[in-house]
Amino acid sequence: MVATIAQQPQVVPKNGQKNGQKKISWAQFQAQYLSREDGFKYEWLNGIIEKTPRIMDYKQLQIVENILAFFDALKAAKNIKGRMHEEVDTFFDTHHRRPDICFISSEQLKNIKIEAPVPAFVVEIISPTDNVNRINRKVDDYFDADVKVLWHIFPDLKKVHVYENNEHILIRSGQDMCSAEAAIEGFALSVDAIFDNV
Repeated sequence: MVATIAQQPQVVPKNGQKNGQKKISWAQFQAQYLSREDGFKYEWLNGIIEKTPRIMDYKQLQIVENILAFFDALKAAKNIKGRMHEEVDTFFDTHHRRPDICFISSEQLKNIKIEAPVPAFVVEIISPTDNVNRINRKVDDYFDADVKVLWHIFPDLKKVHVYENNEHILIRSGQDMCSAEAAIEGFALSVDAIFDNV
């Protein structure tokens, strides 16, 4: 399931604490929030929980399908070692995040019980009501942790913002190519291909 942020994130109160300021441990988060299926996505930010609605509409589903189909064909042709995953639990320093889509190498998968993987490539599908401050905090998290490429996909605008660092953005539309080749050899497709059938 693809999750996007549909409103400003809420901090989840713990044990009736006002404003939700009490921090909880990662172990508590795992036990109480990590596998919840209540229509929300939970992320752990150094002890503070962010709760956002989990939303997937047909546009987002088609976008995910287009990206995964392209990756599968590329993987078969180039023998890429790794997989694209949806909403995998990842750590970026002291922040737990669940990117909409990310690439994890075969080597990272082998060591996943020892070390939480930092994906080389992350895709976030942005909704019109996303909170810009939270989006930018996540960009910082990703690049501080050495993500190589980040795409922000805007379904309503049919545009993609391509980042290879947190200071430079390429804004793509139409036949413009979106590259993730800094992370995955040969991974480049047009915006029109990302939005095919959307």
